[in-house]
Amino acid sequence: MRRHRLLLSLLLVAAAGTATAALPAQSAAARTATPLDRVIPAPASVRAGGSPYTIDGRTRIRVPGGSGEARQVAGYLAELLRPATGFGLPVTTREGRDGIVLRLGGRDAKGLGAEGYRLRSGGRSVTLTAARPAGLFHGVQTLRQLLPASVEKRTAQRGPWRIAGGTITDTPRYGYRGAMLDVSRHFFTVGQVKRYIDQLALYKINTLHLHLSDDQGWRIAIASWPNLTTYGGSTQVGGGPGGFYTKADYREIIRHAASRYLTVIPEIDMPGHTNAALASYAQLNCDGVAPPLYTGTKVGFSSLCVPKKQTYDFVDDVLRELAAMTPGRYLHIGGDEAHSTSHEDFVAFMDRVQPVVARYGKTVMGWHQLTGAHPAEGAVAQYWGYDATGPEERAQVADAARHGTRLVLSPADRAYLDMKYDPSTPLGLSWAGYVDTRRSYDWDPATYLPGVPARAVLGVEAPLWSETLSTSAHLEYMAFPRLPGIAELGWSPAATHDWDGYKERLAAQAPRWDALGIGYHRAPGVPWPAV
Repeated sequence: MRRHRLLLSLLLVAAAGTATAALPAQSAAARTATPLDRVIPAPASVRAGGSPYTIDGRTRIRVPGGSGEARQVAGYLAELLRPATGFGLPVTTREGRDGIVLRLGGRDAKGLGAEGYRLRSGGRSVTLTAARPAGLFHGVQTLRQLLPASVEKRTAQRGPWRIAGGTITDTPRYGYRGAMLDVSRHFFTVGQVKRYIDQLALYKINTLHLHLSDDQGWRIAIASWPNLTTYGGSTQVGGGPGGFYTKADYREIIRHAASRYLTVIPEIDMPGHTNAALASYAQLNCDGVAPPLYTGTKVGFSSLCVPKKQTYDFVDDVLRELAAMTPGRYLHIGGDEAHSTSHEDFVAFMDRVQPVVARYGKTVMGWHQLTGAHPAEGAVAQYWGYDATGPEERAQVADAARHGTRLVLSPADRAYLDMKYDPSTPLGLSWAGYVDTRRSYDWDPATYLPGVPARAVLGVEAPLWSETLSTSAHLEYMAFPRLPGIAELGWSPAATHDWDGYKERLAAQAPRWDALGIGYHRAPGVPWPAV
């Protein structure tokens, strides 16, 4: 009998060892709960203390009251956590004092606004409270970062899955926190755009600006002008095959963005950056002759024909169809680098086009050159100047801001993610200088432009132009690690802004990017974990 018991014990030990070997080993650091203030963007308020909550096989995700959108956020959270934890994590509408609780409304939601959340963690439960579903979703991104990075993997990993005890109360500094993706210079598929959306959502970005037309390609189907895509979308920088989004494709991008609480802003750049359209329809040219398709990277040589009636028929049709497809409030009409358009024609063009945007129920957005015309009431100008931008141009933008034009800040030598990190960077451009990770983070949107009242700043946006970028790996290498810093400028209180503290939190994101398959630049000056 003793031999039988000994044999049974040995078999159990061997079985346990086999089960253990099936899961990856985890370091002592990974088994310790991440401090509540270790996330990006930095929360507005953190009060640490108490026991951590541990997700285990008995954990349920509770959605008291059963709100449809709250259940969707709960389902999203369950799908994130199940593969790595191996737990079922059922979603239930039943009340309970245990598990992960997602709660909309109530006294604890007071003062959280449209996107804020409160996270309370203790030994029995972790509760996310928000006034609106977007707040719950943003709270999920914080919860996600409080768990070990291995939670991002799609295969079973070793726990424990602890969330430190305490309370986070968090609301955004700015309501506009954007990223732009240029799909015109190089075309990116629906799947690639959705992948980028998921990466933006992790850092509480709430706006995706899609640059849908330029000299090198027209990327959105317009039924009344079909050659725009069949011909104008047939190439890209370097002469590749190009591509375009059908209306169904565009709707799928919008649907996926909405599921991550991002609003899509489409941009049709005009009157310059229009060679793809001019090549597609001869009548849009003043001389009635269509130019050849363009696959280079020069700017400023193209222009719609401002005096022609056909130009405004074209603009009306494009904006009408685009507005009908776009649930968000803004249509971006470009306006930058219109060097082939005289100042008088530029002003005349913008005076005619801005009312068209309003006619279809949308608000005008444009690059900051719009302030050199007559910005419509409520218009938003996107500032992309940099240190070399002249004082007159800056003063023009500031004057418009003082008279009611709102601003989104995208200074090229701070926020342009396609600028090279340094001379050795294999991708990107350098016309605005080199933009290292610290430079992209170390500025304050509220004081960046002299003479601009703080109330005029809607927020920030990180554009990613694609002259040299043609794959998702290219996008990720240029966006990471700079994108999280721009996201933090948009979300976190100015009082939390500190490079020395931020670089430590940034370095801690690297294992998460590894788990997600995101290739990134190991920027000097950041204490990255050893490879």
